[in-house]
Amino acid sequence: MAKKTVGKVRTGSGKTMTRCIKMVRTEKSGAYSFKEEMVSNEEVKNFFADKS
Repeated sequence: MAKKTVGKVRTGSGKTMTRCIKMVRTEKSGAYSFKEEMVSNEEVKNFFADKS
């Protein structure tokens, strides 16, 4: 049976952080890699708008 991993970052009022995963293409080889970060709910759009 597989185990389920659950990550929760909570403070009294509910979820305040979101895990964001973005696919990024390297300039050198052209291969794709994944950039993963925990960001606050207000910063999600900025995370995906950033081109780096």
